[in-house]
Amino acid sequence: MAGHAAIVTRIRFEFDEYALPVEYRRLGGTDLDLSSIVLGCGNFGGIGSAPELFGQGENEAEAFAIMDRAVAAGINVFDTAASYGGGRSESSIGSWRRRHDAPVLLSTKVYWSVTGDPADRGLSRERILRELEGSLARLQADRVDMYLTHEPDPETPIEETLRALDELVAAGKVGAIGVSNVGGAQLDEALDASDRHGLPRFGWVQNEYSLLRRESERDVLPLCAREGLGFTPFSPLCGGWLTGKYSRSQAFPDDSRMALRGEPYSDLVNERTFQGLERFQAAAVERGVEPAELAIAWVLSHPQVASVIVGPRRPDQLDAALRAAEIRLSEQERDELAGLFT
Repeated sequence: MAGHAAIVTRIRFEFDEYALPVEYRRLGGTDLDLSSIVLGCGNFGGIGSAPELFGQGENEAEAFAIMDRAVAAGINVFDTAASYGGGRSESSIGSWRRRHDAPVLLSTKVYWSVTGDPADRGLSRERILRELEGSLARLQADRVDMYLTHEPDPETPIEETLRALDELVAAGKVGAIGVSNVGGAQLDEALDASDRHGLPRFGWVQNEYSLLRRESERDVLPLCAREGLGFTPFSPLCGGWLTGKYSRSQAFPDDSRMALRGEPYSDLVNERTFQGLERFQAAAVERGVEPAELAIAWVLSHPQVASVIVGPRRPDQLDAALRAAEIRLSEQERDELAGLFT
């Protein structure tokens, strides 16, 4: 299925001073309709799955405010993982759900340890079944709509993983299944195993994708297009690099991703990146938008992207993502913006 997934409807919510658009798009070959902006909850109670940062990030009250804002804007998917914040992310969502009767799709992932134990990880059958029960308890839910493998597991045959996920789908505890942080060869192997053994296929891919992280264009995105899979990228702002908050002449802000957990982006600290960012910021000024809006719009405009996952640290940071949903970029404009970093 090439091109954008079908757009089911478009509605507008009065959101503070703005009327902001929310599109709902069908996710690959699943029966799920996702808002074009998905709320990433990786900073609730921690910074992703990093054990040394468990307990940091947004506390429950701050997480509640972000979720309130997201639902008011029409966002209908909360994306998390069992390991985010050592389970605190899922627990915050569960507590919020107990107080709200909102039709939100739950998306969570399995692979990393909830306790931070480096030996407790992977995608074996026993572990997947056990970990889902923990996720359901923290989310205060009977099922999750979307369940993803968080990382490939080279120590477990993909057939074993797929059979475990099939059990959960058959039991009604999981809706659709997806895969995250995967390469093209790994994805091809998984799809082939599903076809050979008559097992459910992964319905979409969740990989990092931004103007500064374009690896998925090599093989994953073409494979998604050929096989009819959805694509829901995360980190469209590349850890804050595309917001304009980082410069060569100033230290990283104390609460920024680079200050808290900058290792995944250390390769960007160079003159070539800063020159590209200056050109990109000028392009945003020329269009009368913020750099963050233009960066998210660039990701959303890829024909294979169903939704983009954003992880705001404050409620007002959602505004840029929602404004980005109104920006339409042509293929030529996408190429021109990408060329600013070459």
